[in-house]
Amino acid sequence: MTPWPFAYGSFPRCLPLCLLVLAACAGAARPGEGECWSSRISSCAECLTRGPQCAWCFKEDFLEGASSSYRCDLPANLLRRGCGPEFMEQTEIKVEVNATISSTQVSPRDISIHLRPGSHASFIVAVKQLPRYPVDLYYLVDVSASMQENLDHLKTVGVALTLRMTEHSSDLWLGFGSFVDKPVSPYINVHPSKINNPCSDYEIRCRPAHGYHHVLSMTGNMSEFTRVIKRQRISGNMDTPEGGLDAMLQAAVCQKAVGWRSEAKHLMLLMTDQPSHLALDSRLAGIVVPHDGRCHLENNVYTESTRMDHPTLGQLSDKLLENNIYSIFAVENKQQQWYEELVQLLPGSYLGKLGIFQAPNLIDLVVDAYKTLLSEVDVSVTIDDQAASRYWVSVSPLCPPGSTAHGQRCVGVKPGQTVYFNLTVGQQTCATEGEDEEITMMVRPIGYNESTKVRIHSRCRCSCGSTGRCQDGDLFCPAEGTKQEQMLQHELNHRDSNCRADGSTVDCSGRGTCVCGRCACEQSRLGLVHGKYCQIDDFSCPYHGGLLCGGRGVCVLGECKCEEQWEGESCSCPTSTDTCQSPDGSVCSGRGRCVCGKCSCDDPKFLGSFCESCPLCQNSCQTYWKCVDCHLSEGLALADPGKCNSSCASSVDFVEDVSGHSGEILCKYISNDSCRYRFQTSSQSGERHLYISTRPECSSRGQLVGTFLSVCALTVMCGLVLVVLSRMFLQRRLRAREGAPEVDGFICTGKDLAYIPTTNEKTVTYRRDCPPERPVELDLHVPKMPLGDPWP
Repeated sequence: MTPWPFAYGSFPRCLPLCLLVLAACAGAARPGEGECWSSRISSCAECLTRGPQCAWCFKEDFLEGASSSYRCDLPANLLRRGCGPEFMEQTEIKVEVNATISSTQVSPRDISIHLRPGSHASFIVAVKQLPRYPVDLYYLVDVSASMQENLDHLKTVGVALTLRMTEHSSDLWLGFGSFVDKPVSPYINVHPSKINNPCSDYEIRCRPAHGYHHVLSMTGNMSEFTRVIKRQRISGNMDTPEGGLDAMLQAAVCQKAVGWRSEAKHLMLLMTDQPSHLALDSRLAGIVVPHDGRCHLENNVYTESTRMDHPTLGQLSDKLLENNIYSIFAVENKQQQWYEELVQLLPGSYLGKLGIFQAPNLIDLVVDAYKTLLSEVDVSVTIDDQAASRYWVSVSPLCPPGSTAHGQRCVGVKPGQTVYFNLTVGQQTCATEGEDEEITMMVRPIGYNESTKVRIHSRCRCSCGSTGRCQDGDLFCPAEGTKQEQMLQHELNHRDSNCRADGSTVDCSGRGTCVCGRCACEQSRLGLVHGKYCQIDDFSCPYHGGLLCGGRGVCVLGECKCEEQWEGESCSCPTSTDTCQSPDGSVCSGRGRCVCGKCSCDDPKFLGSFCESCPLCQNSCQTYWKCVDCHLSEGLALADPGKCNSSCASSVDFVEDVSGHSGEILCKYISNDSCRYRFQTSSQSGERHLYISTRPECSSRGQLVGTFLSVCALTVMCGLVLVVLSRMFLQRRLRAREGAPEVDGFICTGKDLAYIPTTNEKTVTYRRDCPPERPVELDLHVPKMPLGDPWP
């Protein structure tokens, strides 16, 4: 296929036209295009999803005839086009803090945020670490047969741990619970003889296997805790993993049964020598019902162990966070790696290096874990599941001195210090129906019994003022009646006089379509077309630098409405005079005005960017000689200034020294008595001013003659010096010739004397001067050639 320019044979002629159209299109970029404006926008809700910087104009007659997409733009552009602030629907972002709810550790406790799609808001949550807390420590112990020795060591922990914790806690309470595994096959032996006594093969009496048994609620009576521990017996199962996670969830959610205190720090210590079952492991026993995350205790026994699966790690993590529980894992060394990976998935958890299960080791483990967990301050953010995909949250910690930030938590926080978290919440989209919604987001510092509740009010609809009419959509004329009536209506639409300006014979100025008696203006590639008759556009304004209104304003009714600090027909002139500031700080050196960012000199003799140069000013001195001569003839007195009015076109002042005045140029005038008078000109408020020196510079005739003779004498002396120097130079060259080197024992003394041929004879004597001790003379008789003889 032939390219279209060559197909029509007009490539050279159409190229300039194409370039002109492209330049016009580039220069007529719609204000706000790329940010707010889009031809696909037809409603207020769609407009506001473009971003919080966008606004929708719901004024009824705004840009009459234009597409509704032009109602969406930057507020500044809408304002220039005639849409007042009272007719703009904009994104309103508000953060309101409810300060009526008191708090001791976390503040604020209640926040309300108003958002729209594409907007975001930020707020600060402060978390204060108190010096001493009451502590609830719940022991959750694996009582399978392999833990017999470890259970015995636990009997001496209570009192010793209480004494150690007095250094860090104001009040320590202890609780106890046990677990083994789900009491179904294949986890336990279901033979009738093994169900009630799993240890019958070893002739030992032990208790039946169980999923979780809550034994002792929180108590500050250490004697009672020790007594309960001594009564505990081991149990047994068949597979290696245990049901620890199942038991942890029940101990966390059964708040009333366990007796967790609301004002205390909650610690749960899991003791085991084996890994734990995870979700979906129960399918081996035919248990496929997911865990519901609720408490199921009857007479302190977990009743749903054989009917519900193990909880997922996400479920367990959420329940530990909801109930402000730190989890501590005390496991044997061979299980360290398995639990290291588990701890990474459970916020607020700690894995200690126990070594062997002995009382001192357990006490050190609890104390170290408590100190470490309290020194790390972190927050967890949860949002309604059905709305999680429509919002995003970022958390940035502001750690106190002495602590460091690791991700979104602070490590090394000391008691009494406060950690600040900067949270930003943003909305991406609206719900499927586009309705307004209110959701709840919880900000929970991990391990704290206080949290911040954030109510997010999402506005997806537009109110559009008191009328509630947003002027969404383009013109629409419903067709009614029969097909013939519709065709008749269609014909009338195009003949309707309402769509023609006075004196016009075409509908909508030829730039639109008449629909229901009103003009629907076309969308031009050059810009916006609007008006009752589509007679107005925003691309018929002056261009500057290839851009409409210089890119610093919008075109309204054929005139550029410039941005602040710009003016002129094409918004190309800055309103400030900074570009006209001369080096001395004055505007145009005080000799002109700043026009459109450039200096316009008052006097045409002055040139330069700041009217600083005057090439013709030297010649202008002669124009003031007559004025100076007049004042000299009057004796430099202003007793009768009117006498010199005819020769002076400026005001005159007499001064002793004109160099002390900042004028334009310094001039000289030589009077009849050969005295020089200095004077200076200046321009003040557009008027010329003359400063004449009252101190003449005079010289006598004797001084002139002396100066002339001195110059002559100096000239003669210079000539003599030149003659002497040239003579010395010639003599030096002659001596250099006489000292030429010997040739065959002889030294040349110069060239032979030339002679002119005559008719006489002459004797020529040659004498060799060297060596001096043996002088030699040679006489030759040479006849001279006759005058007329030719040379050989």
